[in-house]
Amino acid sequence: MSLDFSYIIMRIDNNTKAFLALLGAGLWERDIQLLQLAPIDYKIIYRLAKEQAVIGLVAAGLEHITDIKVPQEIALMFVGETLQLEIKNKEMNAFISELIERMRKADIYAILVKGQGIAQCYERPLWRSCGDVDLLLSTENYKKAVSFLSSLANNVVDDISETKHYAMTIGQWVVELHGTLHTCISPRVDSGVDFVQNEVFYHGNVRTWNNGNTQVFLPGVNQDVVFVFAHILQHFFLGGIGLRQLCDLSRFLWTYKKDIDEDILLKQLSSMGLMSEWKAFACVLVDYLEMDNDIIPFYDKTYSFKAKRILSYLLKVGNFGHNKDNSYQSRDLVIIRKMKTFFYQAGDSLYIMRIFPRNAIASLINYWVNGTKEIINSE
Repeated sequence: MSLDFSYIIMRIDNNTKAFLALLGAGLWERDIQLLQLAPIDYKIIYRLAKEQAVIGLVAAGLEHITDIKVPQEIALMFVGETLQLEIKNKEMNAFISELIERMRKADIYAILVKGQGIAQCYERPLWRSCGDVDLLLSTENYKKAVSFLSSLANNVVDDISETKHYAMTIGQWVVELHGTLHTCISPRVDSGVDFVQNEVFYHGNVRTWNNGNTQVFLPGVNQDVVFVFAHILQHFFLGGIGLRQLCDLSRFLWTYKKDIDEDILLKQLSSMGLMSEWKAFACVLVDYLEMDNDIIPFYDKTYSFKAKRILSYLLKVGNFGHNKDNSYQSRDLVIIRKMKTFFYQAGDSLYIMRIFPRNAIASLINYWVNGTKEIINSE
């Protein structure tokens, strides 16, 4: 599970190029030609789509190939996957409506973050791979929600009072309550998150999603772009993310291109010390996800060399570390698990330091400090 430094300089082969082309075609609903990349191994395309949690987008991309015919068995495989995605998304949307209504009847108010709210930015929201239900709550509503929903839960997955994070399963769904969206990257970043969070709770910066007959509150546009990007960085620095999260960012930026206040965004990113990260990830969206560079605030093509290293890492680890060997988590004692996780995280951080040295070091120190406290408290 240690980091393999052979992917620092990545060669993108034709199958990976085909995968990225299909992903971009599905993301933007654009026609593509793949004949120049043939022969294509569609089993590799499918594997990459699964690893990056973008099955629906690649399936949409397959519909936009204009010069070669996709083997029928491959087309049917993707059709089956997308049908399952549609069913799951519809069921999750119905669950969210029911959950929000029940909470409101109990005088509990929450903001839906990430997930299904961002999915509405896609051309085909039901083809986005869904995950958990994440709710952001003020301090008062967080306490009430923990008390109210814990009685409905099958079991509690996580309860971390220090970060106000409470996760549970209700029926088939994982519901995560957040009293804060702290990233644990650095105090500077989390201070910026707190500022944005206050803009949502105390200044009414929200937007709405009409989910059936239920009005669901989402963060305001200028606040949500910070939340979405901070979430990407949280997992990038501490475990790994997939291309699905970058697709979310790209669709959000495109959907709200006329609503994002660039002055506000510049001030916020600068205060959090994240301008280098923003510009590098912007190049990933342009260079590998086919996004128009004039849509992205502060796009700077000189950061493309960092974008290549980011993509190498994303393809290596998969969505939320999908490709990492975590078998020790179910095999070793708690103290051994935590020590191994610290060691492996250090290996990942050494690679990420070559891209973003300041925040990679800060996040590793923060990770070690918080992890040491957990080990001490668990003994």
